[in-house]
Amino acid sequence: MANVKLAVIFYSMSGTNFQLAKWAEEGAKEMGAEVKVLKVEELAPESVIQGNEAWKATVEKTKDVPVATSDDIEWADAIIFSVPTRFGNMPSQMKQFLDIQGGLWANGKTVNKVVSAMTSAQNPHGGQEATLLSLYTSMMHWGAIIVPPGYTDPVIFGAGGNPYGTSVTVDQNGKMIGDVEAAVKHQAKRTVTVAEWVKKGKQ
Repeated sequence: MANVKLAVIFYSMSGTNFQLAKWAEEGAKEMGAEVKVLKVEELAPESVIQGNEAWKATVEKTKDVPVATSDDIEWADAIIFSVPTRFGNMPSQMKQFLDIQGGLWANGKTVNKVVSAMTSAQNPHGGQEATLLSLYTSMMHWGAIIVPPGYTDPVIFGAGGNPYGTSVTVDQNGKMIGDVEAAVKHQAKRTVTVAEWVKKGKQ
């Protein structure tokens, strides 16, 4: 059987979700998956970005990361999304990316994609669960198969114990709190494993 194709699609302002995406890539590759790390298009005005040093640095750091397209969704057997929270919702940049996939959706191209998601906030209860649920709501409309980490491995507790998806608390200095890397890699491996089951079942 051909390897699982995984798209890790992120939006990152301060670099946290870019790092989560890279850890997910590492975990998935350990399972033999073929992985694309992709960003969604930035919508914020350049003047706003230039006024924020962390944001500006992240834009520079991710400048060579390809922008996700509908073709990437169609290519993927599985997708892991990684986004910060915005008032308990996904950022507008990710929302727009999902909103413009109507053509794929109408043609049944999103059905049975295996999906999982990760997020970050400055507080443990800063909307992390709600953000993941907002993203998963769209995935239900897609007919996707949602694969949350649940409590399938003790490493999940090291990252705060969120069963919906790895969620990271970031302190005022931009540092992640908790042992996040292991939880992200476990979530990526679980997503790839389920995608492999689905792919085998469809053959």
